[in-house]
Amino acid sequence: MTKLLNHLTFLYGKEKAPQLYERAQQLVDGYRASITTRDDELTERDSILITYGDQVQAPNEKPLQTLNKFCKQYLTGVVSGIHILPFYPWTSDDGFSVVDYRKVDSSLGDWDDVSSMQDSFRLMFDGVINHISAQSDWFQGFLKDDPHYRDTFIVIEGSPDLSQVVRPRTLPLLTSFKTPSGEKRVWTTFSADQIDLNFKNPEVLLEIFDVLLMYVEHGATYIRLDAIAYLWKEIGTACIHLPQTHHVIQFLRAALDEVAPHVHLITETNVPHADNLSYFGDGANEAQLVYNFALPPLTLHTFHTGDARVLSNWAKTLTLPSNKTAFFNFLASHDGIGINPARGILSNEEIDSLVNKTLAHGGLVSYKHNADGSQSPYEMNINYFDALSNPFLLLLEPPSSPAGLKVGAEGESLDLQVNRFIAAQAIMLSLLGVPGIYFHSLFGSRGWIEGVQQTGRNRTTNREKCDFEKLQNELADEDSLRSKVFTRYCQLLKVRSNSPAFHPHGKQKILDVHPSVFAVERISPDKKIHVVCLHNVSAQEVTFTTDYESATELFVDQEIQVSKVTLEPYQVLWMKTK
Repeated sequence: MTKLLNHLTFLYGKEKAPQLYERAQQLVDGYRASITTRDDELTERDSILITYGDQVQAPNEKPLQTLNKFCKQYLTGVVSGIHILPFYPWTSDDGFSVVDYRKVDSSLGDWDDVSSMQDSFRLMFDGVINHISAQSDWFQGFLKDDPHYRDTFIVIEGSPDLSQVVRPRTLPLLTSFKTPSGEKRVWTTFSADQIDLNFKNPEVLLEIFDVLLMYVEHGATYIRLDAIAYLWKEIGTACIHLPQTHHVIQFLRAALDEVAPHVHLITETNVPHADNLSYFGDGANEAQLVYNFALPPLTLHTFHTGDARVLSNWAKTLTLPSNKTAFFNFLASHDGIGINPARGILSNEEIDSLVNKTLAHGGLVSYKHNADGSQSPYEMNINYFDALSNPFLLLLEPPSSPAGLKVGAEGESLDLQVNRFIAAQAIMLSLLGVPGIYFHSLFGSRGWIEGVQQTGRNRTTNREKCDFEKLQNELADEDSLRSKVFTRYCQLLKVRSNSPAFHPHGKQKILDVHPSVFAVERISPDKKIHVVCLHNVSAQEVTFTTDYESATELFVDQEIQVSKVTLEPYQVLWMKTK
């Protein structure tokens, strides 16, 4: 526990730290008996579904119960874990403005409904600890000048220079509220309904630590630290990636290592790649998992250009500080496709091309404020399927047309679009790390522009809720888009989980075989099993030679000759080499 004391000393000084340490130790001891330690090793069998608690709905049934039923029926043996996006009572931002960290939204279910899922899946909970809802008891107490909450939030007096503060939104940084002691300007990084917590007050850190321990008690194997990069504020700085923020994460890691060593911290930092990597710490003291935020825009660029070289060159730089850490690889999430992580890797012209292609495909773009007062694209709001394949080019033929030949004069066949989408997902699954798969990606969902019109929020386009019975019917129809994508996706995941070459603590080598082919060799930790994954990212057939004579094709478990390889447009070939 010396680590805890050291972090508390750094954050709050030598005088306060000993007493804070004792209180932290009391929390750890208090939860020790109620927390069951599990096997914590990550393997090739690990992949995580990202979903809202009410993603699948059925009449007269709590959504968490419906989600559990759906996942057990369709995803047992397909994914190992479920990230249930914030299921606490909330007031805005689809759950990320939490009213009460300790409760389950009653419209979704209760704690028993959440905990029951751990019988079949590892669970990821959100620690939305940068901010809390303006309607929470905490902030309502602050508005009443309750002394208990006086220092829970960040009040700015006078006119300090805040121009350096990095802004993820175009909304005002400060929001004014009336209190009995006068009007106060409070720090609100994300919106007027999301009030930033003041971690300079150690009481806030201890309370949040207590909350996270409670999540572990209820079955969390992963804790996702939402928007964690903005946690600590120091006027005169950018208020992002500050040393104090890293020490808070390291404090949480050290404490959890003692009472719940099976729990993995995962940091959500939608920032340039180099900054993102800093949240691994030294490889043993901070997050075990870090979102690989550069992967979605770089993969999108790869398929738009039909050229894998930028992605390949970037992937060659991916290194981990230890075998206790792993990338959390993903292409889509409940949010949009972040642009900032690609800056410095893609040129401004290439980023502009991504933005313009998103708009051409019916998507939307969100903007952020820059320090100089200008705005720049922050996020592309579009389903990943639509981002890859222009939905306006899928022109439906009359019902009598053969299945899969739905193509117009300037269109693309449905099968070609599915192949392109699956090739992108296969790249994500082939890379070193743990895959995170957004619910809608499993089924190739299209954009929900009607939802955006209803809510006025760009991100809604990727957050449509599904009717359980309708989804079942679509999955039963082999000619439907959702059935085609789900069948292929399950095949990828099952093949991946059956080979130790895909172990997150194995090795990978990026191979240069053809400009239009993303090729990676995965090697098991014991170096005995080698799998070469080839992905044609273009709409053209490509042919190239390899250093191998023969290999076993993993999808059909059949030996093939591979001294010379021809890949059809968007073809995926995973093979075990000799």
